[in-house]
Amino acid sequence: MTLLRGNRARLDVAAQTELPDAVRARIAHQVRQDMWRLLRNLRGFSPIVQVRRVSDHLQVTAGGQISGCFSKDHVEGMIQTLLDCPKFRARWLDYARLPRSQK
Repeated sequence: MTLLRGNRARLDVAAQTELPDAVRARIAHQVRQDMWRLLRNLRGFSPIVQVRRVSDHLQVTAGGQISGCFSKDHVEGMIQTLLDCPKFRARWLDYARLPRSQK
């Protein structure tokens, strides 16, 4: 599942994490929302979140397209810090937890 605005996904910057299994669309929306809040002042930033189910967990790739000048290492570091934050991860999973019938 890929969540983006528009019709083409170009990842100029990206970071990855793994999460326990949950509803992919809900995870994607929450990650995109928090990433947008973090990087909203980055001119030309268009966030993209990809969530793949891999056996019993989710692989999340967050990043986006940037039209303009930016420091790739700095922006990717900010995204990785967001993805690794225990507070955000707990909130995303609380919102996206699978119902018992789907586990």
